[in-house]
Amino acid sequence: MKLEILGSGCANCKKLEAVTKEAVGELAIADAEVVKVTDMKAIMGYGVMSTPGLVIDGKVVSSGRVPSKAEVTSLITTALSV
Repeated sequence: MKLEILGSGCANCKKLEAVTKEAVGELAIADAEVVKVTDMKAIMGYGVMSTPGLVIDGKVVSSGRVPSKAEVTSLITTALSV
């Protein structure tokens, strides 16, 4: 599973990265890879106009806000069940 944090490095982007890493740790997903994407061309390639954004296995699941840890956990769990 690949989770990408889209953002320039602002406070909200860092918060989303921390929340995502916490959720992955609590779910004990051994093969999860959390990657920070700061390249604006790459971010715009996903169609994300406002950061931070969260991409799970190539699919944008959140953008423009920092979801709660519970919401990130739910998004990851949903992606795993697909």
